[in-house]
Amino acid sequence: MKAIINAKIETISKGTVNDGVILVEGTRILETGNKVEIPDDTEIIDALGNYVTPGLVDAHTHLGAFEQDVPESFTDGNEMTSPITPQLRIIDSLTPQDTAFHDALAGGITCVQTLPGSANIIGGQGAIIKTTGKIVDEMVVKAPSSMKAALGENPISVYKKREMLPTTRMGNAASLREAFINTENYVKKATRTAEKGEVHERDLKRESLVPVLKGELPLSIHAHRSDDIVTAIRICEEFNLKFTIEHCTEGHLIPEYLGDRKIHAAVGPTLSSRSKLELKNKSWQTMKNLIEAGCHVCIITDHPVVPIEHLSLCASLAFKAGLSRQDSLGCITLYAAEHLGIQDRVGSIEKGKDADIVIWNGDPLDSRTTVMSTMINGEIVYSL
Repeated sequence: MKAIINAKIETISKGTVNDGVILVEGTRILETGNKVEIPDDTEIIDALGNYVTPGLVDAHTHLGAFEQDVPESFTDGNEMTSPITPQLRIIDSLTPQDTAFHDALAGGITCVQTLPGSANIIGGQGAIIKTTGKIVDEMVVKAPSSMKAALGENPISVYKKREMLPTTRMGNAASLREAFINTENYVKKATRTAEKGEVHERDLKRESLVPVLKGELPLSIHAHRSDDIVTAIRICEEFNLKFTIEHCTEGHLIPEYLGDRKIHAAVGPTLSSRSKLELKNKSWQTMKNLIEAGCHVCIITDHPVVPIEHLSLCASLAFKAGLSRQDSLGCITLYAAEHLGIQDRVGSIEKGKDADIVIWNGDPLDSRTTVMSTMINGEIVYSL
């Protein structure tokens, strides 16, 4: 058993606890508060009056697939051979040897969703993992976590030079629709075959989209421009899909439209440059405007676009731009966990949740602050 004492605890869900204690048993938080009885033989970790937060959660990264320190041509996140590749699973590309995992721990990030890239209209299944370990299967929190899709410039730029669909935004939308229509036909055919007592030939490509079509697996849709965001919503409403908008760069241009639909948006990588046309209206006001309109928002790095260790810096810049302190911290902890549907395990310091905890040497929203130690599943995995 471990006890973190003398802590200024940012619980995220239940306010700030000064001079608090967090009692950890095994991999879970057993108790937290001002008056916590610490059993004999408990290992004491003194926070020295510093801030303590839940482990940060980055809901959209390519950690372990777009490995840093290696040439781009060696990365494993984009299968650029067909615009529709739902049968791919990012878990088959992940390497725990990516040095960015250490950077994540040094930045207090304990849990991420890692996704295929955005070269294809449908890129494959993502996974939610903890940021420590040697065996990917043992790091997994949830796999598959979502189905990656992409609209806008990226798929067009890949397939236009090959003179194949899609070469326009019309082509993007048509390709996405066709994939789900083909899946509907696959399900109908499989049902008819089963009713006849015959064996239906499996098709991994269609089979992988069935949980999305049934609303069991969310579609994570890369969409920067406001028109692409609206197209994503139009298609998802057409097929009654569960979905999130990833990036949502121009969301602040249509906040009421998105707010009326209670859209879940993972906003970022706002710390990057305006490296393509879709990013010309990038703004640190986006998070604030969307939350005020009624959207659910989290902040992402899209690592390696923005190095993952800068997740807290992104939150501090959103705070500087007018986002409340509570929302700024929430966007990289609890709101991100809610975006991924794992808020029962991570994102706040509460009894029964995973003991993913970070001790800072100052305010986590101060860019000068560094991480003193990071705990995942009750074990210290990083110390300054």
